[in-house]
Amino acid sequence: MASIEGVRSNALIGYGLVVGLQGTGDGSDIVFTAQSLKSMLTRLGVSVDSPLFDFDLSTKSATSLEVDNVAGVLVTAELPAFAKPGQKIDVNVSTIGKAESLRGGTLVVTPMRGVDGEVYALAQGQVTVTGVDAEAAGTQVSIGTTTAGRVPSGATVERMVESSFDKSEYIVLNIHDG
Repeated sequence: MASIEGVRSNALIGYGLVVGLQGTGDGSDIVFTAQSLKSMLTRLGVSVDSPLFDFDLSTKSATSLEVDNVAGVLVTAELPAFAKPGQKIDVNVSTIGKAESLRGGTLVVTPMRGVDGEVYALAQGQVTVTGVDAEAAGTQVSIGTTTAGRVPSGATVERMVESSFDKSEYIVLNIHDG
C-alpha cells in the first residue's frame, strides 16, 4: 500500500575469492584469479616471488600459482534499512571466471561496498550451493546451478547508512498504485 520516504535497503557488492574447491576452480586460464590470490598472499606476509628455499639461488620461484581450487567471485548483498554494526546479513556468491562449481568452497574475507565506494560490511564463510551435477556412463544431468551460492549470515555490518528519516520532523508516506 505505502512505503515510508527515506527507508529502503541498499545494494552492496564486492570481489572475492572462494578457496577449497576440489579442482573445480578457475584454473590457470583466468589471470585475475591468480593475480588476486598472489596479492592476498602478499598482504598476509607470504612472499610468492622469492626463491622456494633460502638455499635455492636458481631462477625457480613460486610465481606460478595453481588455482584449480580457487575461484574469483562477485559477492552481492542487500543491506536492510536501519542495519546496525555487528548485525549479520546473507550474501550471494557467483563465479566470474571458468569455475565449474563452488561446492565445498569457502569465501575469503571480502569487503562489501555501497554505490558510494565505502565499505559497509565484511563477508566470509562456507558457500552453500544447491545445484547438482552428476555424470555416469557418458550421460550428464544438471539440476540448478553450481556456479552460484549463498553464505547465510555471511556478512557482518561494519557501518550504518546515513538516513534523513531520523532527522525529519514528519513521516512521509509514499502511496503505491494498485
